[in-house]
Amino acid sequence: MRSNSVGLGLRNELLDAALAGDIDADFLEIAPENWIPFKGSRLEKLAQIAGKYQLTCHGLSLSIGSQDSLSQSFLKDVKRFLNDFDIEIYSEHLSYCSHNGQLYDLLPIPFTVDAVAYVAERIKQAQDRLGQALILENVSYYASPSPELTELEFINQVLEAGDCKLLLDVNNVFVNSVNHSYDPYEFIDGLPSERIVYGHIAGHHEEYEDLYIDTHGASVKDEVFQLLDYAYGRHGVYPTLLERDFNFPSLEELNQELNRIKAIQARHE
Repeated sequence: MRSNSVGLGLRNELLDAALAGDIDADFLEIAPENWIPFKGSRLEKLAQIAGKYQLTCHGLSLSIGSQDSLSQSFLKDVKRFLNDFDIEIYSEHLSYCSHNGQLYDLLPIPFTVDAVAYVAERIKQAQDRLGQALILENVSYYASPSPELTELEFINQVLEAGDCKLLLDVNNVFVNSVNHSYDPYEFIDGLPSERIVYGHIAGHHEEYEDLYIDTHGASVKDEVFQLLDYAYGRHGVYPTLLERDFNFPSLEELNQELNRIKAIQARHE
């Protein structure tokens, strides 16, 4: 994938636009869990879309930080799906979403030394099963029980110990910086450039002055675009995806946001 590629999360509301090739994106991102169970016409549509756009996968249920065993059958299904649709990138969340069953939320892993070692071992298991590097996203979180490490230290140590890659979500950095009182620019400075594969950008909701919620249901704030600009300047341009999960605006508005990302990328080429 080109470093200056721009993508959009593919949701059901956008299927017709994707089939028509009307989205001003280079790649589309899908959650494999939303496609693996299906056969027939739904996968035929995805194949048509794959003929127009490069596809990437961003998973929802690997639960890399869980105490539950990694699902070998799920990893096998993901690997087959990636091969079937010639998808090179599979990313997940640096979080957990299961405990004796699915919890249907992305919960923060404790920022501890033991958690680093535990998660790193599970990353290696997943990578061995998939036969490729796992790409993990820095997540938004709203509580941090008994931390031994800062969020930045935890992320960097997991990346190093697990020898995996990073999906840099600058909106999550921005939201967390407000909720946990740190400098988002210093956070960006502290990340390892060589591990960043691609990135996310999204909208959020400002619940209170000191509580922002990562929603993916609104336009991207100017402050987040500014942080993205800074990240490119610090780490170089990387493929960047716009996330929008609900409250969809017109396709024209979505394309305007995609083209704004392209314009920011162009300033760093």
